[in-house]
Amino acid sequence: MVRAAVLTKQGGQLEIRDISLGDPGPGQVKVRVAAAGVCHSDLSLANGTLLQEVPAVLGHEGAGVVLAVGDGVDRVAVGDHVVLNWAPACRECWFCLRGEPWLCVHAEEVARAPYAHLDDGTPIYPGLGTAAFAEETIVPAGGVVKVPDSVPMEQAAVLGCAVQTGAGAVLNTARVRSGESVVVVGLGGVGLSALQAARAVGAGPIIGVDVSEAKADLAAQHGATDFLVSGDTTAKAIRKLTEGRGADHTFDCVGLPATIRTAWSSSRRGGSVTVVGVGSKTSTVEFNALELYWFGRTLHGCVFGSSDPDVEIPRLLGLVEEGKLDLAALATATTDLAGINDAFEHLGQGARTIVSFTS
Repeated sequence: MVRAAVLTKQGGQLEIRDISLGDPGPGQVKVRVAAAGVCHSDLSLANGTLLQEVPAVLGHEGAGVVLAVGDGVDRVAVGDHVVLNWAPACRECWFCLRGEPWLCVHAEEVARAPYAHLDDGTPIYPGLGTAAFAEETIVPAGGVVKVPDSVPMEQAAVLGCAVQTGAGAVLNTARVRSGESVVVVGLGGVGLSALQAARAVGAGPIIGVDVSEAKADLAAQHGATDFLVSGDTTAKAIRKLTEGRGADHTFDCVGLPATIRTAWSSSRRGGSVTVVGVGSKTSTVEFNALELYWFGRTLHGCVFGSSDPDVEIPRLLGLVEEGKLDLAALATATTDLAGINDAFEHLGQGARTIVSFTS
């Protein structure tokens, strides 16, 4: 039995319960979770914005130590430090074979099958196939990526989603180059990671946009040269900062129609607009046919930073070693498992709250 934060119904709070977790089966890995980041996607699963079978253990951004491996697993061994990968690619489908494992058609299948039980025998589903809000979890072998023991677990955890998604949007999806101007709308963990990546490649100016004026100092710490409070005049203000044109690259890290339109309107003619935030299927973003033609902009969707974790995590750790990425700066608060609901309440006030299982 292990302690976990269990979602018993969407729209309700998570309950700290004992769950029964067996041994890893063939092709599976059992991990003792050391740290897990609280991501807005977890809130979207909890409140019903995204579909989630219940009861479930949420949490998809985590790191820990391998406790056991099932038959056929040779990519990690007991004692290895690992980052959890919530989108394990099958490496065999059409998308995987053409080099786009972040679009793997089988990556979500693990989330649809129970992985543990409550003490009364009720099956439990793993949120996003990962279930990191628990002392231990079981994931497919492709759901872990080995990292050096020297990487602090709180920093390794944010590599599992925030950094791969935000930095990946800049480095992989938009492929921002030195000297290009960048706007990032929404400065949570993903948006701040995008700012850091833009700084790492030598972009400029780098403009952070958020509804909270309190994010100004945090934005500067993560690489923003300018900060704007989001409003009706945001796009006009950005044009003033970019010689009247608008930015070369804009990133929406929220997923709301209004913020996507802000990113769109802040981009120059011929610019690149990347939607990173996960929105609701009931939310509609409208463009008229003339503006799509006239502005000549490219609109990208961005899944998981267009990243292959097996490749991306070592690359990002290389940037950390070079001093170009600061993982520690993303962990602005720490809590224990009992504080998970409070962490949801405070989403948006900092970068990442880390649930620590080692304190």
